[in-house]
Amino acid sequence: MVFLPSTWRLAALLAVAAGTVAAATACQAPGSITDADVPSWKATTLPSASGIVLEDAGKILNRDPIVKDAASVTAGNYRLTMACDGGGKAFFAVTSAGRQIADAGAACNGSLETVRIKVATSGPLSISTSSVDAPLIYAYQLVPAA
Repeated sequence: MVFLPSTWRLAALLAVAAGTVAAATACQAPGSITDADVPSWKATTLPSASGIVLEDAGKILNRDPIVKDAASVTAGNYRLTMACDGGGKAFFAVTSAGRQIADAGAACNGSLETVRIKVATSGPLSISTSSVDAPLIYAYQLVPAA
């Protein structure tokens, strides 16, 4: 005697199987961060801007901060636009004349985060990018606020 499951049991079994496959697929990374094409990702993620004072894009592979410096930035109001991808969160610490003036973060889902920054005195400025959620890719740009 051959047992044939009823139609509704077969449909339920197929639904469970499909759900299991979908859940397993969702947990897999879309691709390796080490192989990511950062310039292409940055070009499609960050808006085009004029007057960029400081910018950077790259990979954080091992939780070590990446620092980018500008020798001299004029006092004034600026907008820092940031993005990252790969899961987790990236942090951006802005230091002016040796004093931290901003600490911002971006969720690593490819969306943009923007923060306004006031630089009180002209002089050197640096942005340190870090994450405990390495590996990930990041990009940012600092422009004068309109």
